[in-house]
Amino acid sequence: MIPAPRSATQRDDDRPAAGPSAGTKGNPAGATGEPAPPAPPKQRDAFFDNAKYLAIVLVAVGHAWEPYYHGSRSAASLYLFVYAFHMPAFTVISGYFSRSFDMRRDRLQRLVTGVAVPFVVFQVAFALFRYWAGDIPSFTVNLLDPWFLTWFLAALFIWRLTAPVWRIVRRPIPVALAIAVAASVSPDVGTELDLQRVLQFLPFFVVGMCLKPEHFSLVRRWPVRIAAVPVLAAALVFSYWAVPRMNDAWFYHTDSAEKLGAPWWIGALMQPAMFGCSMVLTVCFLAWVPGRRMWCTALGAGTLYGYLLHGFLAKGSRWWDWYDTGWVRTSWGAVAVTFLAAAVVTLLCTSPVQRVFRFAMEPKMTWAFRKEPRTGTKESGTDPAKTPAGKAKAPAGKQPSASP
Repeated sequence: MIPAPRSATQRDDDRPAAGPSAGTKGNPAGATGEPAPPAPPKQRDAFFDNAKYLAIVLVAVGHAWEPYYHGSRSAASLYLFVYAFHMPAFTVISGYFSRSFDMRRDRLQRLVTGVAVPFVVFQVAFALFRYWAGDIPSFTVNLLDPWFLTWFLAALFIWRLTAPVWRIVRRPIPVALAIAVAASVSPDVGTELDLQRVLQFLPFFVVGMCLKPEHFSLVRRWPVRIAAVPVLAAALVFSYWAVPRMNDAWFYHTDSAEKLGAPWWIGALMQPAMFGCSMVLTVCFLAWVPGRRMWCTALGAGTLYGYLLHGFLAKGSRWWDWYDTGWVRTSWGAVAVTFLAAAVVTLLCTSPVQRVFRFAMEPKMTWAFRKEPRTGTKESGTDPAKTPAGKAKAPAGKQPSASP
């Protein structure tokens, strides 16, 4: 029996749900005066943590294969194969966990501290690293021009702000795909915040928002798993065929069709085709993600750490000519580099690394936000002095909650 991909206690924003409030049924604190018992700790869903970990390993391995692209057709085909679905899969999962995002105070604060602040911190950190390594002549920081890996943070910030819109649109996926097609055929889309990539990846995020737990249960049935094997094999063969015939930049979704040297109408065809292929491969990938707890499950909570931190090694390996070493260019050297990349990003997802870099990735920043106004005050828009007679107090056990 395949376990459900999501526990009943895990919330859409991947955070523990709040415990029952005083006065709720089963613990009438208003009548007894006793506080409600603490809620039991909520369990993370092993399936999604496993999926996030495996996806981030593929991201790191894909970056490790990039220097082999022009020297080995086999390595290039593996590179295209992985790039066809690893970031789409990550984006679909991000959309799934953004289903309940709204403009509620705590979620906006989490968006700032968990997405916007890491974006700024790593834009500055990468700029310092580039200047120190000699990649740029002077130290400059442009927050409107995401560099290398930070594009995903900028995109996630924008996508989540649009989440309430996608919940009310009648046909969200076709609309998002139409926006992606429009971006692909529009060479005038600006480079600010890597907007071209934000728009072309948007359909994957919207797909994630439209998914429900039962969809993941369907994907992980054995008939789907068995069917995924020949599909993945065929995709790998196609990648080998496409290496000398196809511009690999199509897989990055960073440019319009005209900037890739193709007529504009090619973009209108390629965008839906790439979306369809990526979604099929994402389904095949998710079909084989384990649903039980494994040694790597806990690492799924630290994928942002592995994603951002491995960028320093990925770029440094090129600037410092690590790939020019003789053994690295051999077949067994490429295999060793693959395992090394997987091991490094795994290490960067571990708890000790999370503790060291939590100040940059998940800062509390309570000092940066106003205190939440209490109900019944002028600041919250209700003046107790103007409350009509007979409505000054709520009945015992039905006091209004302090949280929105």
